[in-house]
Amino acid sequence: MVPPLHYRVEVADLHAHLYRVTLTIAEPAAQQRVALPVWIPGSYLVREFSKNLQQLQARQGTRAAPLRQLDKCSWEVECLPAKPLVLSYEVYALDPSVRTAWLDAARGFFNGTSLCLRVLGQEDQPHGLELVASQSIAHWQVATPATAQKIDKKGFGRYLAASYDELVDCPVEMGTFLSGAFVAAGVPHRFVVAGAAPSFDFDRLLADAQKICEAEIRFWHGAFGTGARAKARAPHANYLFMLNAVDDGYGGLEHRTSTALICNRRDLPRLGEKKPPEGYTTLQGLISHEYFHTWNVKRLRPEEFTRYDYTQENYTQLLWFFEGFTSYYDDLLLRRAGLVDDAGYLRLLNKTLNQVQQTPGRALQSVAQASFDAWVKYYRVDENTPNATVSYYTKGALVALCFDLTLRLEGHTTLDHVMRALWRRCQAGPLTEADFAAVLQELGGRSFSKEIARWVHGTRELPLRDLLERHGVAVLDEPAQLAQRLGLRVSESNGIQVKTVLRGGAAERAGLAAGDEWLGVQVGTKASPSSWRLNKLDELLLYAGSSRKVTVIIARDKRLLRLTLALPPAVTTWRLALRDAALAKPWLASQD
Repeated sequence: MVPPLHYRVEVADLHAHLYRVTLTIAEPAAQQRVALPVWIPGSYLVREFSKNLQQLQARQGTRAAPLRQLDKCSWEVECLPAKPLVLSYEVYALDPSVRTAWLDAARGFFNGTSLCLRVLGQEDQPHGLELVASQSIAHWQVATPATAQKIDKKGFGRYLAASYDELVDCPVEMGTFLSGAFVAAGVPHRFVVAGAAPSFDFDRLLADAQKICEAEIRFWHGAFGTGARAKARAPHANYLFMLNAVDDGYGGLEHRTSTALICNRRDLPRLGEKKPPEGYTTLQGLISHEYFHTWNVKRLRPEEFTRYDYTQENYTQLLWFFEGFTSYYDDLLLRRAGLVDDAGYLRLLNKTLNQVQQTPGRALQSVAQASFDAWVKYYRVDENTPNATVSYYTKGALVALCFDLTLRLEGHTTLDHVMRALWRRCQAGPLTEADFAAVLQELGGRSFSKEIARWVHGTRELPLRDLLERHGVAVLDEPAQLAQRLGLRVSESNGIQVKTVLRGGAAERAGLAAGDEWLGVQVGTKASPSSWRLNKLDELLLYAGSSRKVTVIIARDKRLLRLTLALPPAVTTWRLALRDAALAKPWLASQD
């Protein structure tokens, strides 16, 4: 079939990082409007993709059609009746993230939200995508979850999407990447990796990814057999992982049947090494997180995401559930898949717990508020972010932990069962907080309205210590690092640069500010001062000795200032340790 909307994507100039897009609209409206999205689902920030669009032209046959820009991201074309409209334009692509588009001599990548104008009024029509293998990239391959219509062996050719939503939910990877495959619970999975070093152990990554996918399919759908019966249980017929390995980078973005990932290439497993790099566990957690989104946010959705509005922010108070609960299960399912042991999982949980405890903003902002404010706060980090906000990822994960451990203590059910019940209840429609509360009450045997009010909409401390200890995990107090004791976050790559001054800490009371360069410290008496240059923050205790007050020497706006810093008493942080493995096993290793 020839779709009524057709996008032809080709390289305009590799070295200028330009794609050329030709959009053909078979039956345009008399005043046809088109628009480029301002955001991409899964990343809650208005990113103004239209800033990269240039040279937009409109024609009907040999006639130039009048084109008028309406606002920052939309245009209107005056069209003659019954004549196809052809729009052509270029898109600059040099963003290495998973959210937008990239093009250079080694690799191409794009999301449809960056390249494909939306044809207003025809969003639910079939959309065709044609990827052209020009001479400069004829040796490349293509990987995309889009449905192939007519393609060559390398993947170039025509693809078809049922709607605009489906089109832009199918990212495209192009280049000379590695490609591998595995089957999880009867579902074919493909994994492509760009940018890996020669030492990369691809077989290890494929085997571990298979374990993750099988654990998550089992989580959502129970024990599976083989073949068609198992395949029918999963909501996707196939799945594509696209990983770009770079010198320094990390992130992922979920799609309905795929995910785009970016990682540090030093974190990939290496041939001949039994113990992978420490960062490999972080990458496994990222794979687990994005794959879990196949169910939780791509199919189970908040009501506000039932139909995306690509022109503006789409507000919801439920990211604590869709991102936070996903963040709880991403590491826990690594444990259940056998990729980390109990101690390894507790280290991951410990990191999340301390991240939240070291965020003063948790006393000001609830996770429901953090969800709503994601568009203006979470993705726009500045020096005051830890003081004013809390992450719906990390605290949301701890809220999930509290619900899970509470349900297990009371003996009626687990959060695993609640998630599966929500899947059965809401996969065909929106998921609301009321649905969550109703399933909790139905399976838990009582109302959990007080817990929802306190943990989700309130800012009180979560009952983590008690719940963990009652599940066989000891919560030990140990001295915190000096930066936490002072209430600071610093960079020490080139001297000591103050990045954040945490609310209520000793550094704030002394008058330190973000952006200060901490040069040195002076101790002793006025009559006999002793001054020292600092290169690392920990050197402060070396030179302070027994002094309880010191004079810090900082540079601010090229001025040298002396501030009096009172050294606070030692503070503690938590360290989790397994005390009773048998008591913790139903939680950590459960596959029911």
